[in-house]
Amino acid sequence: MTAVEFALLCAAALLALGPVAILLGRRAVATPLIYASSAVLCLALTGAGVAVLEGMAGVSGRVLPIGLPWLGAHWRLDALAAFFLLVVGFGSAAASVYALGYGRHEHEPLRVLPFYPAFLGAMVLVVLAHDAFSFLASWEVMSLLSWALVMAHHRAEGTRHAGYVYLLMAGFGTMALLLAFGLLAGSGGDYAFDAMRASARSPAMAAAILALMLLGAGSKAGLVPLHVWLPLAHPAAPSHVSALMSGVMTKVALYGLIRVVFDLVGPLAWWASPAVIVLGALTAVLGILSALVASDIKRALAYSTIENIGVIVAALGLALAFRANGMTATAALAFSAALFHIFNHAAFKSLLFMGAGNVLTATGQRELDALGGLIHRMPVTAALMLVGAMAISALPPLNGFASEWLLFQSVLKSPELPQAGLQIIVPAAGAMLALAAALAASAFVRIYGVGFLGRPRSEAAQKAVEVDRFSLAAMAALALICVLAGVFPGVVLDLLAPASEAMVAARLPVQADQAWLTLVPIAETRSTYNGLLVLVFIAFSASGSAWLVHRLASRKLRRGPAWDCGFPSDIANTQYGAGSFAQPLRRVLGTVLLRAREEITMPPPGDGGPARLRVHLRDLFWDGIYQPISTVINAVATQANRLQFLTIRRYLSLVVGSLVSLLLVLTIWN
Repeated sequence: MTAVEFALLCAAALLALGPVAILLGRRAVATPLIYASSAVLCLALTGAGVAVLEGMAGVSGRVLPIGLPWLGAHWRLDALAAFFLLVVGFGSAAASVYALGYGRHEHEPLRVLPFYPAFLGAMVLVVLAHDAFSFLASWEVMSLLSWALVMAHHRAEGTRHAGYVYLLMAGFGTMALLLAFGLLAGSGGDYAFDAMRASARSPAMAAAILALMLLGAGSKAGLVPLHVWLPLAHPAAPSHVSALMSGVMTKVALYGLIRVVFDLVGPLAWWASPAVIVLGALTAVLGILSALVASDIKRALAYSTIENIGVIVAALGLALAFRANGMTATAALAFSAALFHIFNHAAFKSLLFMGAGNVLTATGQRELDALGGLIHRMPVTAALMLVGAMAISALPPLNGFASEWLLFQSVLKSPELPQAGLQIIVPAAGAMLALAAALAASAFVRIYGVGFLGRPRSEAAQKAVEVDRFSLAAMAALALICVLAGVFPGVVLDLLAPASEAMVAARLPVQADQAWLTLVPIAETRSTYNGLLVLVFIAFSASGSAWLVHRLASRKLRRGPAWDCGFPSDIANTQYGAGSFAQPLRRVLGTVLLRAREEITMPPPGDGGPARLRVHLRDLFWDGIYQPISTVINAVATQANRLQFLTIRRYLSLVVGSLVSLLLVLTIWN
């Protein structure tokens, strides 16, 4: 059995688990059986991806007699598909193990169980598809199943609106992908990827396909300005589904973008890359700024996903620029940084959404200002969340730092680009990415500090208890990946090197050959990084500092009042809150980018009522793009509504007029 046949069997088994869940109904065995089976199958898929990347299984393809009659369904597992199969596999396996515990708290499990494994199977089929029809069919099934999972808690406030917006954006994205594949197929109409790859295209046609792919795949991944569904849908979904949508499904969308732009469309001119770089950098800044001011922990994590997608797309844009100029080694550096960050984001964002799910299970709260003090009530969750927060903040020696360090190494190579425009745009985008990285650290200091430190701000937080072992085990596995991929980044880079070689015709030097496990992406004289030495240095410096303090500090006992931040009251609400933390940056940056507006209600003298501060935030793109479109559509629909009240005579006149118009068009055309 070839690797692709094995992966197809696993995907078919995942799809079959949906009807099994329906047959089992409300039986107690349904939840553990479905989630445990999903975890085992996803681990098997992870192994298949690793086997292809390591060369233990060759690149393989298979054509099945389904789909279009003259085409069949083409499936292929090459190096790029194997890397994304690895990402889908380990992310889905972790979410499934987490769901073994989290799923017990579902009040209506039949709204989740039938769709969950089928959603996993659809994502696998998107990665394996090797013709346009199979790809689009799998993509649409993935979208519909994820919409059904978003609507699982349809009675909750805002869920139906989130599902409606998501469905509209998913439909728009599919239409853009359909147009892109139509241009790729050309007049020959051959939808197989091999035929598309062999066709020649003009630079303008290739740029048009790139634009359509940014619209189609970007709408699913969360690129600005197509991101509006993401902060609505991800918080509305169950937490293990949120982890999948944010950590895994957005990567499947990026797979579609990479497959077309780096593989099928052929060489792109250098002038197509600046738009991708700027779009990625803008997405990163706006995403993390929105995360910094969001008061809902799951919404803040969703906005953070937008930021990381922007970082990845900017890296892909750099790879396009370097490849167009024949700088294959530097293109491999930027492309490897993008793939590495895809792997890392799947790990730490899934971990963070699972931690948010633990908080929601224990407290019933998602608002940061209703939490606090959870480090004492939920110590294991707090420790694992700290690992995820440090990783996503790009702090060494964790994995987020390693991939972003690689990205900035490629930015530093931009002076070697021959075009003056790129020499200006790339450093400017690098500065925006650096700003996003700094804001990310600030955002997660806020999330962790307000949510887990200090005193409980509500009775629910005060009575919280630690969650089940399955949930903690899944989080611990992801936290371990964050640590190991940061300490030994060369192992991951060697693993993804075949994918880089397949897409940009170059790879990074073999990192396993480097002494002391040092990461040397270009040359030792330019840049090196050793995560293991950084870890040892941090461990020794921290323990040494603690030892010196205990040995040299005065042993005399001194007592004094703790600093009360200027509020002598012991009321928990007088603590520094989420809004307090975000206020300076909100006033500096958010006034323009988020239209932040403060509304203060101060009672007159003698009135004992409370003073109120309300902060209003607006999405520029929602107000500037989607709201006007919605207004126009509603106006047109209102006018078109009159058509259903016409008389028979007017209906016949309308039909005759339409027929005459079509005949005139055909006559003129001929």
